[in-house]
Amino acid sequence: MRDRRTDDPAVLQEALAGFVRAFRLHQPETTPCGQQISVSEAHALGELAQEGELRQVELTRRLRLQKSTVSRLVTQLSARGWVERAPAPDDGRGVVLRLTPSGRRAAQNLAQARRDRFSRLLEAIPAHEREGVLHALDVMVEALDE
Repeated sequence: MRDRRTDDPAVLQEALAGFVRAFRLHQPETTPCGQQISVSEAHALGELAQEGELRQVELTRRLRLQKSTVSRLVTQLSARGWVERAPAPDDGRGVVLRLTPSGRRAAQNLAQARRDRFSRLLEAIPAHEREGVLHALDVMVEALDE
């Protein structure tokens, strides 16, 4: 590893840009696991698969996206036959989202691709470095949440 000035924001930007490219996050229509679905769609499917159903406003919060962006995202997932919308039972303006059977299969396929990709990635990180990598990621998330 080369010597880097740890107080230089350009060094952090360069490191993050390298990560984004290596993990293929700059390819918006393909997940880092190589699936032909946008990263946003993959995250939405994952959240819905985990919860069973979510209000659209809750999905917006979890994905950290704008309400209009999630509305378009849900429209795309519905067009693929993966998500169905239903009125919220206790709120006439609210919308509840659920995966269709096809959506559950797509979510399962994505989850398996994720497990495979992250297993390979974890194996590529030396065991003595793994805790540090996970800690660094936690620190980055906390810093971004501020």
